[in-house]
Amino acid sequence: MKRLVLLLALALQACGLHPLYEGGGSGAVARGLAGIEVAPIAGKTGYLMSNALRDRLPHGSGAAAKYRLEIKLDDSIVGLGITRDNTVSRERRSLRARFQLVDAATGTTVLDATAGSDAGVDVVNSEYATIAAENTALENLTEIVADQIVTRIAVYTRRAAAK
Repeated sequence: MKRLVLLLALALQACGLHPLYEGGGSGAVARGLAGIEVAPIAGKTGYLMSNALRDRLPHGSGAAAKYRLEIKLDDSIVGLGITRDNTVSRERRSLRARFQLVDAATGTTVLDATAGSDAGVDVVNSEYATIAAENTALENLTEIVADQIVTRIAVYTRRAAAK
């Protein structure tokens, strides 16, 4: 059994895989993520996204941020299911984010990418219930998109540290 574990450990090293958050809180990725300032994002969706990103990014040491994260959001709701009396019975809420990681010292964009997700919402007879479902979908979508953004930045940070 010990030989198998040793053999697997050697095989993993040989394939070039490394943990993304290697080094824990003091590793290159954690330090890189801690040096990011989230630029203000307008609107309710922007407020939710800013909070979700700040929850996921480690807090810096108080030093000036090395990067600024700029995000433009596109939030839309489209009716999908139409009944015989031409009322919508199902909606799709989409949240797309174009984000840019900007070097604070030089102003150059080092990462320009997009993230997004969709959620289905049932339209029911109660307008209050439909609005509540749309708001819940938006909250869930901001969490999903924030995860995608932080993961993409972490991969970039890992690659930049390896150079």
